[in-house]
Amino acid sequence: MKKGLVIFVVLAMFLTLVFAGGVSAQDKHKIGILAPAVTHGWVAAVAYHAEARAEELSDKIEYRIQTSSNASEMTAQLDDLKTWGAEAIVAFPQWTGMEVPIRMAIEDGIEVVNFDIKIDVDGVYRVAGDNYDMGVQGAYYIADKIGKEGTVVVLEVPTAGSVSELRKAGFLDTLEKIGADYELHTYATQFTREAGLNDMSDILVRHDHIDAVYSMDDETSIGVLKAIEEAGRKDIKVVTGGGGMQEYFEMMPKNKDIWIQSALYSPAMVKDAVDVAVKVLEGEEVPQETIIPTTIVDRTNYKKFLDPNSPY
Repeated sequence: MKKGLVIFVVLAMFLTLVFAGGVSAQDKHKIGILAPAVTHGWVAAVAYHAEARAEELSDKIEYRIQTSSNASEMTAQLDDLKTWGAEAIVAFPQWTGMEVPIRMAIEDGIEVVNFDIKIDVDGVYRVAGDNYDMGVQGAYYIADKIGKEGTVVVLEVPTAGSVSELRKAGFLDTLEKIGADYELHTYATQFTREAGLNDMSDILVRHDHIDAVYSMDDETSIGVLKAIEEAGRKDIKVVTGGGGMQEYFEMMPKNKDIWIQSALYSPAMVKDAVDVAVKVLEGEEVPQETIIPTTIVDRTNYKKFLDPNSPY
């Protein structure tokens, strides 16, 4: 009888521990993901890769992903995620005006990991490619192909905030550093192929000779190349880009007259941002900023970067 009682007590204690462990194992961290609405293939890929990584970590986290069309909508969604109980938020705040709501989230005890965009808020973790170095590499690339003299069009995107500012700064600083004496013409555009086509078509009318185009984005560059083709221009020797678009990669070997270049800035980097959020919530020590180095892709190495499963 005593032996049976002991076995019963031990078994009961074991089941209690197992059940308690099961409940504990079900406690998952809540992570919110905020991304812009899809206006660009790269942005679509960001949301795709973020959700894919969250699914891979579903044994550790619950997640909600929301997309927005402007800062006010993203702010409202951030508030919704707070109400839901998010412990961390991975945000891609593409517009100005997100500083205050992100600061308030941090003050409420929520960990915030910014993807790509740099904003002036203390306590934010950030994961991004090296936008400044993309400009640096673009300057070296153009100088290597056309020398240090010539006419170069610079396509900036002021609405992209620090992304455009840093890429342009890296480009201009490097031109000065290497002593490139270019005739520069700077125009505002957008990160879309439609804008690249329309704006470059106008630029080609204004300038009868251009040696190179410093474009910051693969989508824009596809439009630029279309405009050059439609105008029948043979003077342009280099068109740069940025992002990592499969369609753009595939164009590289087909145009022998123009060196088509992309400074790789893969949307898959957002997976690292999700990982940072998880590590912070699990108490791991994580650097405040994680910068992923630039890789240059052109017709000499594009095959290494082809990915048939990529959404971008």
